[in-house]
Amino acid sequence: MVYVTRRVNFSAAHRLFNPTFSEEKNEAIFDKCNNFFGHGHNYIVDVTVKGVPDPETGYVIDLKKLKALLEEHILSKVDHKHLNFDVEFFEGIIPTAENIAVTFWKEIEHKIPQGTLHKITVFESDNNYVEYYGEPIEIPKHDVRYSIDKEPFLNS
Repeated sequence: MVYVTRRVNFSAAHRLFNPTFSEEKNEAIFDKCNNFFGHGHNYIVDVTVKGVPDPETGYVIDLKKLKALLEEHILSKVDHKHLNFDVEFFEGIIPTAENIAVTFWKEIEHKIPQGTLHKITVFESDNNYVEYYGEPIEIPKHDVRYSIDKEPFLNS
């Protein structure tokens, strides 16, 4: 088996909070990441595809195709966005690095044209990263609407 990785970058803001928690509990758990207007990161994402090289091309996957797929289905939707407000596939999801990796997997898993998606690594900083290998995980969605001019509130 051969493993091929494409690295991409994007910049985005997010706010970590759970709308079912009190303000105090959100502050205690998420600390600075609970800033109401969010905070930003320059994310690095590694997408690894595994497979046997094609005998005619030598490729596990054509990296031009993987690059285009990541641009269309991930980067064009998250780069220079606020993940809580602007990205449909994060609606109701706490955008931790863990949830970002799982959500990206779900967005591209069945779109990989050659080979098999093996791993997604999300670097949130030089010191912190998450690896996800596609194990079944259900990310809870919170019934919440967001508004930039007031605190998010639960839908009635």
